[in-house]
Amino acid sequence: MSSASGAGGVQSVDRALDILEIMAAAGGQIGLSELAETAGLPLPTIHRLTRALVARGYVRQLPSRKYVLGPKLVRLGESASQSIGAWSRPHLAELVRVTGETANMAVLDDAMAVYVAQVPSEHSMRMFTEVGRRVYPHCTGVGKALLAQLPDDAVRGIVTRTGMPQQTPNTVTDPEALLADLATIRARGYAIDEGEQEVGVRCFAVVVPGAPTPTAVSISGPAARVTLESAEHVVPTLRRVAADLGAEFGSAAL
Repeated sequence: MSSASGAGGVQSVDRALDILEIMAAAGGQIGLSELAETAGLPLPTIHRLTRALVARGYVRQLPSRKYVLGPKLVRLGESASQSIGAWSRPHLAELVRVTGETANMAVLDDAMAVYVAQVPSEHSMRMFTEVGRRVYPHCTGVGKALLAQLPDDAVRGIVTRTGMPQQTPNTVTDPEALLADLATIRARGYAIDEGEQEVGVRCFAVVVPGAPTPTAVSISGPAARVTLESAEHVVPTLRRVAADLGAEFGSAAL
């Protein structure tokens, strides 16, 4: 293979991945013209790449002639989730060992926070969240840590699409109040869920630096055990584990 054809192959891969990411960000169906405009590519190029993705099952064409992500990506996502869970588990287990509370890792998927790994606390009264569960980001510790990584305009776009349903009396339902909270999170360096998702539960969360997509780790438990004062020893541990996870992401990309 010549260097020119090799470069062209890499460019095609980049463009195909761009198409998949644009479809995911669209949150549903998208037409070829909109896809070409968003990608900044000629319509014939988009058509050729999309046909190839359809043929491989990564994209599906609807009767309306619009396109959506295909079923083959589900299998890849499940495999990736299992892999992430396997290599992140020792780090989350370290969080549980030091803090005594349930440890979670979540990513931002379109407009929702998705739990991709968890190690539960050994306490009989503990928090449990199924891996794969999707939650609103405005009312969870991991969700707010994820949103804090984005510009305010992007956050406004997310909450406009999802809404800000009230889960408990403590849930923030005003976009401007959420943005003020995110500014505090950025300055403080960690997020707190004060019973905003579940009454009586407190959560501390921090971002995972260097992750390829917005990622956060957290510990959560009953507010009687996870006190505000406990942040003094919990947050440094969260940051250390998050840094270790970020290093793992970096080495995986090499």
